[in-house]
Amino acid sequence: MTGRLAIDFGTSNTVLAVWDETTSSGRVLWLPDYGRTLQQGDENISLIPSLIHYTPDGRRWIGNQVLQNNLYASPRTFRWMKRYISHRSPIRQNLDGKSVSYQEAGADFLTSVLVNAQQELGLTDEEIVLSVPVESFEHYEDWLTGVAEKSGLSRFRLIDEPSAAALGYGAHIQPGSVYLIFDFGGGTLHAAVVRIEPDDGASSGRRCRVLGKAGKDIGGSTLDQWLFQDFLRQIHHNDYDAEITRISSALLIECEHAKEMLTFQDHTTITMMNPDTGAVWDVEYSRTAFENLLDQNNLFSEIDHTVRRALNASRERGYGEDSIQKVLMVGGSSQIPCVQRVLRQIFGRERVLADHPMDAVARGAAAFAAGIDFYDHIQHDYAIRYVNPATGAYDYRVIVQRGTPYPTENAVARLAVKGAFDGQKQLGIAVYEMGAKRHSRHQPQVEIVFDLNGAARVMPVAPDEEERRASFWMNENNPTFLSADPPVHRGEARFEVEFRVDENKRLTLTARDTNANRLVYQDYPVVKLT
Repeated sequence: MTGRLAIDFGTSNTVLAVWDETTSSGRVLWLPDYGRTLQQGDENISLIPSLIHYTPDGRRWIGNQVLQNNLYASPRTFRWMKRYISHRSPIRQNLDGKSVSYQEAGADFLTSVLVNAQQELGLTDEEIVLSVPVESFEHYEDWLTGVAEKSGLSRFRLIDEPSAAALGYGAHIQPGSVYLIFDFGGGTLHAAVVRIEPDDGASSGRRCRVLGKAGKDIGGSTLDQWLFQDFLRQIHHNDYDAEITRISSALLIECEHAKEMLTFQDHTTITMMNPDTGAVWDVEYSRTAFENLLDQNNLFSEIDHTVRRALNASRERGYGEDSIQKVLMVGGSSQIPCVQRVLRQIFGRERVLADHPMDAVARGAAAFAAGIDFYDHIQHDYAIRYVNPATGAYDYRVIVQRGTPYPTENAVARLAVKGAFDGQKQLGIAVYEMGAKRHSRHQPQVEIVFDLNGAARVMPVAPDEEERRASFWMNENNPTFLSADPPVHRGEARFEVEFRVDENKRLTLTARDTNANRLVYQDYPVVKLT
């Protein structure tokens, strides 16, 4: 069996889909070894829990195998890998004297899934598609590309998750209409406004143009964290108390379970036992209390802010809130009733669709693998780093603004490259990808991390760590590529350069040596943008 394969690697669950030529739609793929089924509307779909467990004897349990062996709470089990990878987290787990990072665990998990899927489908040289978050940075795409190559895949493409979701809800999409994709998963919150473009001259079907995007570092795991903290508050304990550190992982699982239960029922109870005294801690939560907790942590205002950011960007392209025909909800956390209520309050009940929250991205990515393509725009600001002569410190000049459509007809920026010292022979440019600061507008950012013993701790995110996560030096391995002959003097403007973005989303450079009056580079690709 062959098929165009798509993979949506999620923080909580991973979904695979293949393109079905008979029905001209994406179909969720069932992997017997790793998957479990979930009722979604009138059908059962297959999900692979994003879990990997390393046994002491060197074996690995993947996905549902971890749950079947009752190993979810084990300190040898990695979860939330996508979120840690996206943050470039330095945290590592100590397993039998070997230090394992979340990047390595995520690669082992996804490689196992990809290899298993290839064997299940009998894939040889089929192209696959991998989905990426709308706010993903180059390092995440590099990691994902490395995993694909490690899995023996020579042909693959990437698609951002909101665009894939638009195709996943294809039954509701009409050419020329505008939609808002609301993606609230285990690790992130995304909103994207897209327009379905008529494609009269091709047989590939519809084209989707992204008009506005926004993302926030809030997901289902964040909600688990809020329940975790509230439970400890109600039993008058802290996460660093000795009896709590021993049960913290189990408590997080109970908080996750309580969140899921309150999505479908009115009451639930989180129950834990004090490992020192044997006393039982019981905290009952109603759906109303849960919603109040979300409100106290500004979830609803953050949802509104994220949606408004995407709408503001689309409005600049001539498409305001009234242009939105439907809101397509994806991600497990989008099933929470009060989350859906926020969207219905903004757009009206009739415009909000929520019947494919778990598999829309994978199904749409399979459609993309089948040849349906997209128009898009640049998601982040890209800047040149330089030394500010007034302060002596590094500063940044934006050369490509987020929202820039590509390919660009004209140069997006021009500048002169000057010598930093006398006798300099090699000159270059440091290109940085600049993302939005991830901290909340209302309170300091905290996150749950696991120590070497597997205990969960609530830790603040330091300002310099926030800054590191918000920028990425894209050409660190090749910052100097302009050769000066003869060497330049300090402050001498030797090269005139201009930048464009080509059809492959690459930042290209054209450079002229002003001393020799000759063209050095013509549309030289510097970095790949996102």
